[in-house]
Amino acid sequence: MDTAYFSAIAALSGSVVGGLTSLAASWVSQSAQARSNQLASDKNRRQDLYRTFVEESSRLYGNALASDKVEIGDLVTLYALVSRMRILSSPAVTQAADDVVRLIITTAFEPNITLRDLRQMIGTSHVDPLKTFSEACRDDLRQFRSA
Repeated sequence: MDTAYFSAIAALSGSVVGGLTSLAASWVSQSAQARSNQLASDKNRRQDLYRTFVEESSRLYGNALASDKVEIGDLVTLYALVSRMRILSSPAVTQAADDVVRLIITTAFEPNITLRDLRQMIGTSHVDPLKTFSEACRDDLRQFRSA
């Protein structure tokens, strides 16, 4: 075989190997970037969902403590948020959210409280019904730091 052919084949095969290596590196890099973007999007979606639930449930819990008027539509909205959590979140978050909704409904059927009653409640779970939910959310969102 002529040495010129040998050199040409070696150069072409080197170019092919270099091109394939470049293609593989690019593919791996883009795949990792797409995965990172997806995780960031999932985390933001969960944070928005948790924030909305905390705001709505806090408002409804306050209403349930102070008045006899709890709107069914507001409870349906809260249940819709919990259902969205069932799709996106861990079972611990969903369970904690269910517990908050049950507490709101139970509280709505109890007598209204006064500021004096509220002072006596300090230190009980009834003052911060979202504590367990918040901790479950923090643990759920922590998975995105390690990923």
